[in-house]
Amino acid sequence: MYIVLTVLLHPISYYAFQIRVSEALTLLPFFYPEAIWGLFAGCLISNIFGGLGFYDIFFGSLITLFAALLTYLLSKTKKLFLAPIPPIILNSFGVSAYLYFLIEPPPIPLKIHPYFLFVISIFIGETIATFFIGLPLLYFLKKRFKL
Repeated sequence: MYIVLTVLLHPISYYAFQIRVSEALTLLPFFYPEAIWGLFAGCLISNIFGGLGFYDIFFGSLITLFAALLTYLLSKTKKLFLAPIPPIILNSFGVSAYLYFLIEPPPIPLKIHPYFLFVISIFIGETIATFFIGLPLLYFLKKRFKL
């Protein structure tokens, strides 16, 4: 599912300004720890199609793996609203760390370091994917399957 969503929505799934809808699935380990490795593999394969090469494939996949693991650990709190925090924080700062070296930042006339432009951009996209798509999905699963 991660691969299909990412590749089908390619124009908004990669690069500096992205809303990777498939990142909504990174919240699944909150209820389903077995999803962790599937998310890692899905991200790895998806990033092969992204065109940013080794760093995106390797580091992007590791970031998703760690975010999924942390989301699972947060499940011990039983506080669903916390589930999006790991993917948002790790992707915002982690993905931005290598995008800063791989992509020319947009020419925005602000006195802000280009790295932080990436952080802000990824933060917005990840928040949309996890809080506005992933979190409602978790609440639906909780209610539907009495998790």
